[in-house]
Amino acid sequence: MPKRSIWLSYDLGLQGDYASLYQWLDAHGAKECGDSTALVNVEYSGSLKDDLKDELERSIDINKKTRIYIVYRDEDTGKNKGVFLFGGRREAPWTRSEEHTSELQSPCNLVCRLLLEKK
Repeated sequence: MPKRSIWLSYDLGLQGDYASLYQWLDAHGAKECGDSTALVNVEYSGSLKDDLKDELERSIDINKKTRIYIVYRDEDTGKNKGVFLFGGRREAPWTRSEEHTSELQSPCNLVCRLLLEKK
């Protein structure tokens, strides 16, 4: 079975199954690489992404807030690639939706914002 090193980034939400994920990472000899990121060696028999996703689903409780992203070197191209196994991108915290912007323009919030800008 081939074995490869991958970067795994995770966010399981506030009530996520971190204990089981940490147990899985420990069993695979993962090395911590910062907040919610690990370097781990994985074995797979078919597709790296499919096998890893199946193994994680069997090992930890996945819910709608689970986000797991991997970075790996593509064997065909030799280029690094990244993909979400679970979840997807979130809106950047610094972007504002039109609804949020109009909410800030309400009379009450406008006064609060103007007072804060004066400080």
